[in-house]
Amino acid sequence: MNGTRRAFLGTAAGLAAVGLASTAGTAQAAESGRHHDPRCRRRIPRGGIGMHLYTMRSVLETAFEGTLEQLADIGYATVGVSGRFGRDATQFRRVLDDVGLKAVLEHVGYATVAGTGLQKAIEDVHTLGGEWVVVPSLPTQMHTPAGYREAAAAMNRAGRVARESGLGPVLFHNHDADHKVVEGEVLYDILLNETDPEYVGFELDVYWAAKGGADPRRLFVEEGPRFPALHVKDMAPNGDFADVGSGVLDFAEMFETAHRGGVRQWLVEHDSPKDPIATARNSYRHLSRLRY
Repeated sequence: MNGTRRAFLGTAAGLAAVGLASTAGTAQAAESGRHHDPRCRRRIPRGGIGMHLYTMRSVLETAFEGTLEQLADIGYATVGVSGRFGRDATQFRRVLDDVGLKAVLEHVGYATVAGTGLQKAIEDVHTLGGEWVVVPSLPTQMHTPAGYREAAAAMNRAGRVARESGLGPVLFHNHDADHKVVEGEVLYDILLNETDPEYVGFELDVYWAAKGGADPRRLFVEEGPRFPALHVKDMAPNGDFADVGSGVLDFAEMFETAHRGGVRQWLVEHDSPKDPIATARNSYRHLSRLRY
């Protein structure tokens, strides 16, 4: 396990993974002291704790309005949209308004963003009341340096249109494959280096970044305020998904530099929750109490 990955994992879990269990007590004491340091007083603003609705897709299919109402009752202020469950943007917005939630972004396929559907996607995000169009992934055949350079150019063009239309920059959402080295280059770095910060930003999925060996703390510092939204997803000890706060990712440590990355939205996500409502409650409880 490299240093970047260790920085990402919770202290005790990281030590166990590298076979240093005998020093776990010392490390835990240091960790405890750090989190009781009076400087660790930041809290996530209540308006910044959201739910990416992919997490809730199974219950939204059968109880759309009721599920959104439950999210609002738990305390969530915002949502990221990924599928509209048979509703157009106006109908979706009406329900959000009724229950007191705000959409901040929508995931839109790369082919749409890079093609003729961009203007309609921008209009829909405006209708939803959001700020960002998000590219959720790139087609597998583009997972080469040349493909990422093509995507960077396309997102620069789309981001310019989005900005001129009154939205924020187009954002890119990562998976672990985006952090791979291909032909001697880190694919994600191509997007960071070859997109214009005015037109392109990033919705960093911290779970997939950890899987790929990236460190958000470094990205927030080195790349500046290009990360207005996060997918906050936890990792079980076996590498599976976990409710936020129940896994091995150290979010307090990770978020220490989030202000430098321009983070404004912490969107909970779990790709395969057994009980989506329980996951929503557990994850909100952890983020609402978190100090960093």
